[in-house]
Amino acid sequence: MGTHPYSDLPKSAFWKTGVAQENPYAIEGIYKKKFKIPPQKKIATAGSCFAQHISRHLKKNGYNVLDVEMPPPGLPDKLHQKFGFSMYSARYGNIYTVRQLLQLTQEAAGEWTPQNFIWEKDGKFYDALRPVVEPKGLDSPEEVIKHRQFHISRVKELFENLDLFIFTLGLTEMWIHKKSGTVYPTAPGTLAGDFDEEIFEFQNSRFDSINRDMKKFVQVLRRMRGGRNFKMILTVSPVPLTATASGHHVMVSNVYSKSTLRAIAGLWAEKPFVDYFPSYEIVTNPRMQSTAFADNLRSVRDETVETVMKHFFKEHQSVQRKKSSSVSSYSSVKTKEDIQCEEELMEAFGK
Repeated sequence: MGTHPYSDLPKSAFWKTGVAQENPYAIEGIYKKKFKIPPQKKIATAGSCFAQHISRHLKKNGYNVLDVEMPPPGLPDKLHQKFGFSMYSARYGNIYTVRQLLQLTQEAAGEWTPQNFIWEKDGKFYDALRPVVEPKGLDSPEEVIKHRQFHISRVKELFENLDLFIFTLGLTEMWIHKKSGTVYPTAPGTLAGDFDEEIFEFQNSRFDSINRDMKKFVQVLRRMRGGRNFKMILTVSPVPLTATASGHHVMVSNVYSKSTLRAIAGLWAEKPFVDYFPSYEIVTNPRMQSTAFADNLRSVRDETVETVMKHFFKEHQSVQRKKSSSVSSYSSVKTKEDIQCEEELMEAFGK
């Protein structure tokens, strides 16, 4: 039997040996880093709910994860997350779509201004672009504007100073303000505000538009930085949609969303400054047989998050343990991880 293109491929190239017979908790060859992350490099994190796990584990393992909006000294640790602190590198809450990310960056660069972003509920006022950071709301629209101005000033500083940006792609579905195109992380009328179909509309982004948004994001970020380059690691959230407004079954909509985002991540990972980390693939591995998720089949179990991050730190070793090259060098986050996720609140509106 002669040689052929598959003769000398590693076991990771075949489904039988790479998946069916492989240990799902230590998958050989599933991730090979494109570049190193030196200990001094400044890291910024953002994205959908699953990105909160990545941020915490990076901090735990000694990496220089920036936090430009630290919680006030008197706020107890247990309330940090409730008020949007310590989740990401700034207090922007979950950023589910690339369009959200683009608009935040344009706002920080002074190139764009959001419209209709102050929503009211029970006499209190909320920043609709990050509605959960003030769970009890603020007393006036002016106070919302003041808080947002400070927040944007911190985001500007973050984007100007980062060396590595880690972003988790979460959704393709989004609600927008028709007149201005302002994108929200939640539908109007859920957490605050009132829904009016004359003012707001639903969109489900296609590959081309997401790719354009990513291109614009990179361009704006480079302008902000005076042309200085940066590196980026993309992941795709394995957390399924809570609900869909697309008119299709939620399972069909979820596959569309995740496959589109995975294709975007794959395209951008072909660029020298972008790497892709397969958290989505590790969690949805058929060998896990849905044990990766809690009983609701959405929330990723803490043990599964540990498995995901072990694969990451096998390549990017814990800063405090650089001398070891084994998976065991990873320092896990032992406490139960509570994740702030506005999208999960959509379940309350189901029949």
